[in-house]
Amino acid sequence: MLRALALRARPLSARAPFAPWAARLSTAAPPAAANGGRDGGGGGGGAGAALEAIVPSLAPNLGSDSRSLMMDSLRRYNPTSAGTRHRVIVDKRHLWKGPPLRALTVGISRSGGRNNTGRVTVWHRGGGNKRKYRIIDMKRTRYDDPAIVERIEYDPNRSAHIALVRYADGAPAYILAPRGLAPGASVVSAAPDAPDASVEIAPGNCLTLRQLPTGVRVHNLEMRPGRGGQLVRSAGVGASLLAHVDDQYALVRLPSGETRKLLSSCRATIGELSNTVWKHRVLGKAGASRWSGRRPTVRGMAMNPVDHPHGGGNGKSKGGRPSVTPWGWPTKGGWKTRPSKKYSNRLIVTRRPPGVRMRSRK
Repeated sequence: MLRALALRARPLSARAPFAPWAARLSTAAPPAAANGGRDGGGGGGGAGAALEAIVPSLAPNLGSDSRSLMMDSLRRYNPTSAGTRHRVIVDKRHLWKGPPLRALTVGISRSGGRNNTGRVTVWHRGGGNKRKYRIIDMKRTRYDDPAIVERIEYDPNRSAHIALVRYADGAPAYILAPRGLAPGASVVSAAPDAPDASVEIAPGNCLTLRQLPTGVRVHNLEMRPGRGGQLVRSAGVGASLLAHVDDQYALVRLPSGETRKLLSSCRATIGELSNTVWKHRVLGKAGASRWSGRRPTVRGMAMNPVDHPHGGGNGKSKGGRPSVTPWGWPTKGGWKTRPSKKYSNRLIVTRRPPGVRMRSRK
């Protein structure tokens, strides 16, 4: 009974820390949405309808399918325990409820942060729920072969959702699901030598940067042609194609604010990625981090001198030295770690603004 109550959604506007965001939702809601949204769930219908109202203005290039835009929403637990009082999760009721496609999954073994000799090389790793890796098609090399989206799925290995597509010959594939992509939609990957207008500018379609118009939002960008997408693959992010410098390069602004040149023959997928509200989730308790395989982080000041440069001493003492890592590297003051002679430095037009970091979790 308590579990059923805890899973029931509550209005997002009732939570104090989200008051400014909830105020935007309430003010943007149209009068027709006063009775609640279609997929708002429980008492959260008003916030869901308001989200449907403001999302098209934020992403004019992604279409206006109301059912797909309503998918990105949050759910709050009823405070039946201390761990659920502040817990806010991503609403997954629109996702596929069954297991992933077995032919596109492989087993993965956890390292626990250890290397091949058994030594801990990455701290705060270990435990967590078992996962199966979903094989994602990052290259999209089936040119001019339309595929139909069967379903949108949850992927425990990434923050964005994935879409199961099936080609005309019945072959299945997983791709990253952009915002606005819904079951039944068609996606296609254009050939590198195809005319610019051969493929529609729609979420999920894959083209080279040379074939895309300026101003479009893209994700899953290649850094080298044929290698597969490596940039812009997290939930809710997107890059902007600013200009075509010449026949060889295209100018792209990344989510971090960095502006860099990429080869025009590199491929990119149209649209911003789904699950845009992922950064607003609140774990609510320490156990939620342990489910993800993250172990507790111990402060250096709480350790012994043999374990950390900040360890030891009487009371809160760092020994009079600036903050450093366990291996003695400075952690504050803008310590630069990027090689000054890195080959790709010449491709970076504008570096990301100092201090800009994407919020990963709370």
